Amino acid sequence: MQAILLVSWGVVTAVLIVLLLYRSALSSREDDQIYIDSPEQHHFQMAGAKAPTTHFQEQREIVAKISRLAEPILALAVTSGLLLLASAGIWAYQGIKKL
Repeated sequence: MQAILLVSWGVVTAVLIVLLLYRSALSSREDDQIYIDSPEQHHFQMAGAKAPTTHFQEQREIVAKISRLAEPILALAVTSGLLLLASAGIWAYQGIKKL
């Protein structure tokens, strides 16, 4: 029973770590603030770079992805903690039982 709990904990924790790394990668692409006035907008259009509105849309999509990850990360963190506590409880119970 304890082995099943530990394997489950390992799988859940591995998925949690992957999601945290993914969220971190998304966060590094997110800009805190962007200040673009009219002359800079003209410069973007003349240089052939991405239009600022496209950049703003990308930022909104990144923020939406980060927001969508919040619930699964929380659920996996709670599940991981509960599995670890259950495993520790069984280990302690078996230790006391041997006394």
